[in-house]
Amino acid sequence: MSAYHLIDQARNWLDGVFGELIRQLRWSFLPPLMVYFAAGISGLTAIVGVFFVKDYLGLSAAFLAGLGFWAGLPWTLKLPLGHLVDILWRWKGLLVYAGAAMIAASLLIMYALISRPAGMGEVMPVEAWYVVSVLLAPCGYVLQDSVADAMSVEAVPRVDMEGNPIGEEQAKALHTTMQTLGRIALIGGLVAVAAVNIFMFSGVETMSQAQKADIYSSIYLYALLIPVISVIGVTMASVQQHMRSRALESQGLTRAEASKLVSGPAGETEPNYWYFVGGAGFIVLTLAIGLSNLPYSQEIVFAGSMGIILLMMRQLLSAMDAAKARALVGTAIIIFVFRAVPLPGPGATWFEIDVLRFDERFLAVLSLITSLLTIFGMLVLRPMMARRTISWIVIMLTIAAAVLALPNIGLYYGIHHWTAPMTGGVVDARFIAIIDTAVESPLGQVAMIPMLAWIARNAPSSLKATFFAVMASFTNLALSASSLLTRHLNELLVVTRGVHGPGGEVTVPADYSQLGVLLITVAVIALVAPLVTIAIVQSTVFRSRD
Repeated sequence: MSAYHLIDQARNWLDGVFGELIRQLRWSFLPPLMVYFAAGISGLTAIVGVFFVKDYLGLSAAFLAGLGFWAGLPWTLKLPLGHLVDILWRWKGLLVYAGAAMIAASLLIMYALISRPAGMGEVMPVEAWYVVSVLLAPCGYVLQDSVADAMSVEAVPRVDMEGNPIGEEQAKALHTTMQTLGRIALIGGLVAVAAVNIFMFSGVETMSQAQKADIYSSIYLYALLIPVISVIGVTMASVQQHMRSRALESQGLTRAEASKLVSGPAGETEPNYWYFVGGAGFIVLTLAIGLSNLPYSQEIVFAGSMGIILLMMRQLLSAMDAAKARALVGTAIIIFVFRAVPLPGPGATWFEIDVLRFDERFLAVLSLITSLLTIFGMLVLRPMMARRTISWIVIMLTIAAAVLALPNIGLYYGIHHWTAPMTGGVVDARFIAIIDTAVESPLGQVAMIPMLAWIARNAPSSLKATFFAVMASFTNLALSASSLLTRHLNELLVVTRGVHGPGGEVTVPADYSQLGVLLITVAVIALVAPLVTIAIVQSTVFRSRD
């Protein structure tokens, strides 16, 4: 093969990956991307939260996994919220403002807990304040995300600048690009977060606990930019729609015709009260069971939530073409199981902090590497995602995730004690963590992009938010299932970190003896469950070919 041929192939590959993406960019993409970017910046407080819980709160791994279950449940309400967004589409900004207020309240609570713990403790126990903050944040983000999903459909123009309809093939490409950029905006927020954390935690190894607390509180103040960015995004969307409508009116269209082409006809969405009845039933069930002392309360809430969401999904599927409805069900099941596999829980991070001596700054470096390579991976894999089926992509991601679980297991069993002397100290624990993170980075986000693009292409203009919310509620409930399984595994295989009292005395001894078995168990489940599910689904009428 000649050098000229290789150069030509490389040029074509670069054009397919980057050139085509640039040609498909539209200014209308920017507003939803700003809301997604704000959601990505929410990770700014993640590292601070880990160290705050570890150093100041005596909460067990099982309790934190259980709290993760409750924090994930607001996302299962995306279905009624999405329908509400469709009905109140002209006033969607109010929902974004309400979400911004909840996010700001959550951040201010954490700022006060770190900067004025005594005063907060006089009003309510610090642990209770922490729980309130953890639960407020997802409520705000789910409101904003419900609007952003529908905005991402609206951002893809139906007509060109002359008012001519855009072809189906071009629309498919634009929707795929929009959804890819949406994921990139989320990860881009994490890149900004990691860079800020690296800067803020420079020299952390020499800081006193009081100095660290000052940095922690400052980060929560900086995070107040999150709701500001999302509010700017939805405001910009309104301005752009007004400008596009005026441009179409100048070409002879009436105001109603221009408005319909830009954002869909006003009042087209007929309320389906089953969504709100189901949402009310969900809230009643959650509060009744969650505030009681019933055993297995989380499992009861999960089962009830699943029943309610399936009932609401049936309402939407009944209005779809039968073949598309079956494909949607099959795709939903595959993605659900893929996302429902358990995680190791906070014990794995505690082990990295206590035993491997990973500090705040190094964890921020890992986060930055993950974010940058995830963006690059999504860009490079975008053409593949447009050609391959969702089931094929999930199979590849499942196998890759299983292989990439091996370095973490190896670190627990001390592989770095063997590799470091063999390489003159180069391949130590941090080197292995960086390489593993670099390879694993794009996997988690890639599986969702083809599904989101499929939803965007097939969503009726009057049910764009509802349609997105169908899959989001179902697949986000999978994250609650993952939290449940994670909690049960942590109760079966107990991992505890060392907790010290005010005088430095050990109040809870560290015990990582069962972490290795926990990591292996999680890796096996994450490999077997998705592959078996795909084999079953693809042999039924719910087979997914998209």
